[in-house]
Amino acid sequence: MTEHESTTTVLRKNKKVLIASLTGSAIEWFDYFLYGTAAALVFNKIFFPMVDPVIGLILSYLSFSLTFFIRPIGGVLFAHIGDRIGRKKTLVLTLSLMGGATVMIGLLPTYEMIGLWAPALLILMRIIQGMGIGGEWGGALLLAYEYAPEKRKGFFGSIPQAGVTIGMLMATFIVSLMTLFSEEEFLSWGWRIPFLLSSVLVLLGLWIRKDIDETPDFQKVKASGQVAKAPLRVTLKHHWREVLIAAGLKVVETAPFYIFSTFVVSYATSTLTYQKSQALEAVTLGALVATIMIPLMGLLSDKVGRQRMYAISVFMLGLFIVPWFMLLNTGTTWGIVLATVIAFGVLWAPVTAVLGTLCSEIFSANVRYTGITLGYQLGAALAGGTAPLIATGLLAKYDGDWVPVAWYLAVTVTISLIAIFCASRVKRATLIQAQPERL
Repeated sequence: MTEHESTTTVLRKNKKVLIASLTGSAIEWFDYFLYGTAAALVFNKIFFPMVDPVIGLILSYLSFSLTFFIRPIGGVLFAHIGDRIGRKKTLVLTLSLMGGATVMIGLLPTYEMIGLWAPALLILMRIIQGMGIGGEWGGALLLAYEYAPEKRKGFFGSIPQAGVTIGMLMATFIVSLMTLFSEEEFLSWGWRIPFLLSSVLVLLGLWIRKDIDETPDFQKVKASGQVAKAPLRVTLKHHWREVLIAAGLKVVETAPFYIFSTFVVSYATSTLTYQKSQALEAVTLGALVATIMIPLMGLLSDKVGRQRMYAISVFMLGLFIVPWFMLLNTGTTWGIVLATVIAFGVLWAPVTAVLGTLCSEIFSANVRYTGITLGYQLGAALAGGTAPLIATGLLAKYDGDWVPVAWYLAVTVTISLIAIFCASRVKRATLIQAQPERL
């Protein structure tokens, strides 16, 4: 890319790479929000009707949470494959598993049709989904990052990150359409439609990925004979510090996301006096703003520097914690909309926009897939799905007082500020020149 080559020209040249990267990420999060909704409304009635309704709902939610345990296993497995045989082949495999299982869920017979085989098949599909999802993020990110021109690394790395909010918006839109069905129609066949429609995204993603060459960075690693024979062992032995840094960077991206998009709904409707529709509309608007902001912030990071943007954004996010609660506590529609749009749409967006690129830059190419996946999964496990649980527990313990929750968010901010300080001390050149252990 020349010094003056425009972003439009760069986009035109790399259109397929960016679409391929975005598609898998969007499917991943579309599935996440879609399955969560179906678990609450449908699966307890058609896959687990043989037990008490409350137990059925618990089993349904357990099938939903199953991927949190399976994803790290899938992540390690496919990261190993990605660092051994390449990003492209791995991404075709992860998308096929993830998308295929999602579509198959939409085709599963119910308990009424085949008895216990129905929940058993649902759980099997969920395990396959989790395996694919675990390896998808790292591969989708590296497809964009390793194809990016040097002066557009931030922008390219932000594209798969936008899949989070795009998947969220698609699932919200589809779920809202499903409310048009009667309850009988919805339980009979209506719930299957979103799962089957995901096949369009899957086929598009596979078609695009089919025509993409292996990433330039991996081709260089392969040509130089530096492919790690045991990427996980090499990463844990030589790059464990970088894995911890990546996990620390992830903490403030994932915990506030679940607080601003999930916990806020229960807090606003249970502790405060909002209607559920007010909270959901505010979150949807926040997600829409974030979807626009993420690529813009990625582009801006190429000009101002990713570490600087990350540090400033995290600091600003920390300063907004108390105002966020104060706006929510006004009890007004404008209060919850303003709080959510600023926190989720404006302040969280630049953090997630640069996260993938920051993590990629602290690992050498021969173990990059494994390194970023381990860091991502560790950070997500520590601060991801647990965030709403911790926040809800703190509210219950302190009689609805939001101050302990604010302190919890402040801790996540502090952890990630320490991580970015450490990341700034990591010399990329040293990492690239380091010779991996030959096993």
